[in-house]
Order: sequence, then C-alpha cells, then structure tokens
Amino acid sequence: MSTTTLEKPAVGAPTKQKVMLCEGNEAAALGVALARPDMVAVYPITPQSSLVEHVAKLIADGRMDADIVDAEGEHSVLSVLQGGALAGARTYTATCGPGLAFMFEPYFRTSGMRLPIVMSIVTRDGITPQCVWGGHQDAMTVREVGWVQIYCETVQEVLDTTVMAFRIAEDHDVMLPVNICLDGNYLSYGTSRVELPEQSDVDAFMGAKDVNWHVALDPMKPMAVDPLTGGSGGKGPATFVRYRKSQCRGMQNALGVIEAVHAEWASRFGRSYAPLVEEYRLDDAEFAIMTLGSMTGAAKDAVDEAREAGRKVGLIKIKTFSPFPVEALMRALSKVRALGVVDRSVGFRWNCGPMYQEVLGVLYRLAREAGTVLPAMSFIGGLAGADITIGHFHRVIDATERLLDGPAPNEPVWLNEND
Repeated sequence: MSTTTLEKPAVGAPTKQKVMLCEGNEAAALGVALARPDMVAVYPITPQSSLVEHVAKLIADGRMDADIVDAEGEHSVLSVLQGGALAGARTYTATCGPGLAFMFEPYFRTSGMRLPIVMSIVTRDGITPQCVWGGHQDAMTVREVGWVQIYCETVQEVLDTTVMAFRIAEDHDVMLPVNICLDGNYLSYGTSRVELPEQSDVDAFMGAKDVNWHVALDPMKPMAVDPLTGGSGGKGPATFVRYRKSQCRGMQNALGVIEAVHAEWASRFGRSYAPLVEEYRLDDAEFAIMTLGSMTGAAKDAVDEAREAGRKVGLIKIKTFSPFPVEALMRALSKVRALGVVDRSVGFRWNCGPMYQEVLGVLYRLAREAGTVLPAMSFIGGLAGADITIGHFHRVIDATERLLDGPAPNEPVWLNEND
C-alpha cells in the first residue's frame, strides 16, 4: 500500500494533511472518507484492489467512521448496499472488469430504484483474451444501464470528483447512482501530488445528509420496494413507462446538477474542472481531437507541439459520459471542421470506438440543426494497458487534419497495432 506523504497524517482526521503524494486509488479512498459514507461494501479485484485496501485501512485506523462489509463477491457487494441505501445510509463501493460483470443484475436494479450509491470503476479492459490491465471496456459496456458516469484525467481530479459524486447522486432532482471512472494502471497506480481539503470545508460543501427521502425502509411503516410492474393490462404499461420517463428525466437533470456542483466546488476549494466537456485551444482551431480520461495529458502535449508548428488543432475532452452531454458537444464541435475521436475500448457492433459511435449522433444533430457537416474518424488505442503516447497523438492529429481536404475512412485506426 502506497502512503508516501509529505506530512504525517493525524490519526482520526485525514484532513490534517494538506498536501501529499498518493496514487489514484488512495486519492479515491480519501475522497470517500471526506464524504463520510455510512456503509462501504468491498470485494477486491485488480486494478481496484488497493483502493478498497486503502478504504479498509482508513476505517481500521479510525480515520473513517463507516461500517465495512467484506462480501463474498461483487453481486453481494451491491445487494448489501442497496439495503443500506434503502434504509437511509450513504453508501460506496468500487469494482472493475469481471467484478462489474458479476454485479450486473443489482447494478441494473440500482438505477431503476433511484438509489444514490457511489461506485468507483477502476477501468479495465475486457476478457477474453485474458487481461488484467487498464482500458475502458468495462465501463463502456454498461454505459446504457442508467448510472451517471464521470471520467477523471488526474489523481487530484479523482479525489475531488469522488466527493462531488455523492452530492450529485443525492440531489433530489437526480437520485441516481454515480460511477467515478479512473483509468486502471495509469490513474489507479500513478502517484501524484494531491491537495486534501479540510474536513470541515467538505462537511459544509456536502450539507445535511438526506439520502432516503423517497424510499425509506422503516419497520414502523412497512412498504414494498420494487414491486412487479408492467405487463399488457391494467395500469402496468403506464406505470412502467412512468418509471422509465422519470429515470430519463433524472439523467437529464444530472447535467445541470453536475455543472452546479462543480461550480460550487471551484468557489469553495479553488480547483475547477470542466464538468461536462472541456475545450482546449479550440477558439481558432480548424480541427480537433477528442479524448476521455487520463490519455488527455499526452493528447494536450501533442496539441501544444502541433500548435508550435503552426497547425490549428484543438482538443475536446469529455468528462461526463453519461448522461451524454449533447448540447455542450454541439457547441464545441461547431467551432471546428474535422474531428478525430480516440477511444480506449471497442464498439464491436459498429467496428469503431464507443465514444465515436455516440458522437455520430451529435454530428447528425449538428448537420440537421446548423447545417454543419463535420467529417470524423475513429481511433482505438490503449487497449489492455497499452500506452497512448504523444507520438500516437501526432498520428491522430495528422490523420484528422487530412479530413479537411479528403474523405473520412470507414475503418478505425488501431493505434497500437504495430507497437
């Protein structure tokens, strides 16, 4: 366990430590501790394991006051937390890859029951071939299940966004579970300088806990939760539709809540992040590349070098992937004439990256509503822990620039194919 610090932490108060060096998994654990959950359930799996080890150590050392359930598997982990959330507890867990697949049944139910559980996904590529290394395949595979999904670029952003996730999930206009996605290997084990907020400041930011206002389990007031609904007769069809419409409304409400929570965080703590979509050197750009997660740092370096060479390229980073920030993307994409989208996972049905696939819908709206036809192409890199270097991004920039004067290919470019 890495706990290399510049200042020795005080027992019972992690907030006494202002600045420290830590890996992304430890930053996530500290963010969880600052949010003061009541219950945590865990089952270790690479590359998430050190995150739950850090959480367990914080509780064991008395620096985090929460019940911890060491469940026999991921399905039980999320099922236990559903009970806790229904009883009014602030709840948290973390998983990845096959663990996320094993908890899929309760994962689907969590969003439908509108339970504001927060879960880190330390993203990992899918099997088979066997692999334990990073990639976005696990999180992308469940992107249509109704959880809010937010991706982080840096270790500091992991800590800050983990705290914010509880506010977003528990907002009465949202009431949906939230995934904080941090790249396995690159953020989970990457060590960086981190500033730790004061606990009292985080308490003021979080406000009074109000988790179970809509579905409170109370022995004195028995009630049914998640009854059989739907079918073809009676009130079933309309009731089921009402549930689904309400869930979709909560997802759309989340866009505004995410922006508001990020703005308040910036005003209180002095660190700001683009909540939905970040535009980097885009104002006078002719074309742009699009990124997600930790790959963005290398991409920005490549954009800076290309700019120094006189090329008008910018970058668009998506932070909130679910709900998909359509309007924010339309504003960003309206500034350029060509786009290259870099995914760290595969969309098997479309033979491209999943983010590219999602962006195609935005490009359709841009063409229909603004008359702007934007050529775009898909790049896939960083699978199974492979690095996406500045050199790779220069290839992305070169290929995307050629779209200004030529046709867009139908096949994706596999960045690590010849590494």
